[in-house]
Amino acid sequence: MNFNTKVIHGGQHHESATGSVNVPVFLTSTFAQKSPGVHSGYEYSRAANPTRQALEDSLASIENGARGLAFGSGLAAIDCVLKLLNPGDEVVAVDDLYGGTYRMFTRLFEKYQLKFTFVNFDDAPKIADVITDKTKLIWIETPTNPLMKLVDIKAVVEIAKGKDILVAVDNTFATPYLQRPIDLGADIVMHSATKYLGGHSDVIAGALIAKDVELGEKLHFIQFASGGILGPHDSYLVLRGIKTLALRVQRHSENGMAVAKYLENHPAVAQVIYPGLESHPQYELAKSQMKDFGGMVSFTFKSGKKEDAVKFLEKVKVFTLAESLGGVESLANHPALMTHASIPAEKRAELGITDDLVRLSVGIEDAEDLIADLEKAFS
Repeated sequence: MNFNTKVIHGGQHHESATGSVNVPVFLTSTFAQKSPGVHSGYEYSRAANPTRQALEDSLASIENGARGLAFGSGLAAIDCVLKLLNPGDEVVAVDDLYGGTYRMFTRLFEKYQLKFTFVNFDDAPKIADVITDKTKLIWIETPTNPLMKLVDIKAVVEIAKGKDILVAVDNTFATPYLQRPIDLGADIVMHSATKYLGGHSDVIAGALIAKDVELGEKLHFIQFASGGILGPHDSYLVLRGIKTLALRVQRHSENGMAVAKYLENHPAVAQVIYPGLESHPQYELAKSQMKDFGGMVSFTFKSGKKEDAVKFLEKVKVFTLAESLGGVESLANHPALMTHASIPAEKRAELGITDDLVRLSVGIEDAEDLIADLEKAFS
């Protein structure tokens, strides 16, 4: 199947008892057995639930993986990946990370004797320089949050080849419509399904997709044993969101480009960070690795003042000042005060997450209305 067909039909089946076209929401914790240990494939909903199974099959299909798993949040999905590791193992991660991921790595898992090394992945040899015989996982975001850096997935996979190192990619910003890391050699794909997969700002969810069956079974065991599963109703909402993913992300991309071009020409703006602009230092990589460029845009002010960013964010109306991203509505965010506040100030400064940086999640409204809203906020 091609992608637009996969989001609707991939891994999906009509419900067998009634022929229901949509998977029902199976609100049950347990399942009747014919004899002790003899059942229809479902025993207890923490292990498997038909609604969650339909979502997990869809996830595997759209990412071209062997096994999909759905979690109560994106961070629960990341937690599952880290539990593949043992004390003393080392993780090499991209330096520009979502604040919640950085917080989990440094404040939760470091105390269990995992070592995390954060590297600028712009230069592939730098990654090779920090890999040791204890390195077991490379963690990638591409594009990164909020500085929209890109990581060459194929190059990282080549560095890890033959070294017993897993390569995991947070594909939240790009979505499988724009980028499929497993096709580029990655072992695990992660999503905050709260964002574009759900797409309507009405559910908290996470997802993992494993490249092969054996790795998928290991992740499923951790999911089952730890219990961070997604409930059936939320599974239904994400599955419904996936059906319109291609349509929505194409519109997000069109609007993202329009907003980025507008900002690039605004006299109050110093820098616009968007992979689809030729001014982006990794524009050529974006063209080769992604189908389009998405709806996430970051920018800074010529004044460099936090006050100007705050004033701007207080004045937007069509854009909503809120955390999160990837919903149909446009959102505006101040990373230093909101999504990345858990990253120490000195680390933010080192990365370039300045106090005048604004991150936009460009929605699917009319681009003219979005630009008019931004214009008023600048005034």
